[in-house]
Amino acid sequence: MAQTIFEKYGGFKTISKVVMTFYDLVLDSDQIGDYFDNVDMGRLVDHQTKFVASLLGGPASFSNERLQQVHQHLAISDIDFDEMARILGAAMAEHGMDDRDIQTVISSIEAKRSVIVARSAA
Repeated sequence: MAQTIFEKYGGFKTISKVVMTFYDLVLDSDQIGDYFDNVDMGRLVDHQTKFVASLLGGPASFSNERLQQVHQHLAISDIDFDEMARILGAAMAEHGMDDRDIQTVISSIEAKRSVIVARSAA
């Protein structure tokens, strides 16, 4: 059985470090930092660690319905989503993930764009 990206980088131990770096960068972002005002960051980091782990082939999974439910009230734009993906890529690179694996994860995130980004009613 092929090794997952999750296993390749040491599982939750490394993913939790990536997520902590991600949020350090996100909170400094002029584009998306405000989304995290008054948010329970401990809880969010826990959920995000599981979500990123799932994208890397780890044990957690999140349905599209659940992702849409937790994001729909935020009115996330495509520009916001792009910034999040850019920051996640930077956090993964900072923790030694290679470009090919980062692109695999970003592609997995991109596949979730339609359930995370708010779409105005036509």
